[in-house]
Amino acid sequence: MDSKPNLIVDMTFAFSLKVIAFTELLESMRKFSMANQLFRSGTSIGANVREAQGAESKVDFRHKCKIAYKEAEETEYWLSLCRYAETYPFEEEMYNEVRSIIKVLDKIISSTH
Repeated sequence: MDSKPNLIVDMTFAFSLKVIAFTELLESMRKFSMANQLFRSGTSIGANVREAQGAESKVDFRHKCKIAYKEAEETEYWLSLCRYAETYPFEEEMYNEVRSIIKVLDKIISSTH
């Protein structure tokens, strides 16, 4: 990782590690479909944020951040399903983290012209 601190890169990387651990728990409970959906969207947030760091232009940067935002919204949806489905585990901290990521990405997108 780059030695220069970057809030959203650091947040999304740490979140991806939590997604990996949580989806392993889901798989151990044989919740394979949910694990797959959550793994894909949850780790994609950080991948798109990382890709945005090498953007070719401000427009490209903003576009990649918008993709990360959409993936974060999807991840929030899957976590919400886990919250309300009776037989699924739920991690409140992860849910709060993805909400924070969405807020930071929203600020980045709205301030990038």
